[in-house]
Amino acid sequence: MEITNLSIAGLKRIRPTVYRDQRGFFFESYNEKRYLSAGIDCRFMQDNHSFSVKGTLRGLHYQSEPGQAKLIRVGRGRIFDVAVDLRPGSATFGKWEGVYLDAESHEQFFIPVGFAHGYCVVSEQAEVLYKTSSLYNPATECSLKWNDPEIGVSWPISDPILAERDLGAESFADYRRRIAP
Repeated sequence: MEITNLSIAGLKRIRPTVYRDQRGFFFESYNEKRYLSAGIDCRFMQDNHSFSVKGTLRGLHYQSEPGQAKLIRVGRGRIFDVAVDLRPGSATFGKWEGVYLDAESHEQFFIPVGFAHGYCVVSEQAEVLYKTSSLYNPATECSLKWNDPEIGVSWPISDPILAERDLGAESFADYRRRIAP
């Protein structure tokens, strides 16, 4: 397994060792000891699985309390996955990083607590599987505008399929005002 630190502190890209033969493939999608040794020190509480069609954009979502680390991978298809730094005082506060994930490479994206997360589907269909470090709580669920100009994510799609809640998401300016001391 190869783990790479990305340009924003805490974000990691994980490339598992995949064993392929005439039967198909095998890889470890999670090994606590290896992940701990790579600095991924969180206890995962919930596994999620979503299915989406091409052009779907989910995000930018986060849990305000207690926060939620995520370990994302794709079981089918291809996505563009994004994390936005929401950690006040961070040198990269408000900055984003995006990676492509697909079912062929089996790469994973680790996002620690303190980030908003979203992805868009660039293949005909995609199944996304991810672990979270806290249970989903609708009372602390939050969303930032996917196309907020202050954040400036360069999505590979322009007219996404969105959920109703994402249409009414908070702007980054409103988020900054809300969390200001």
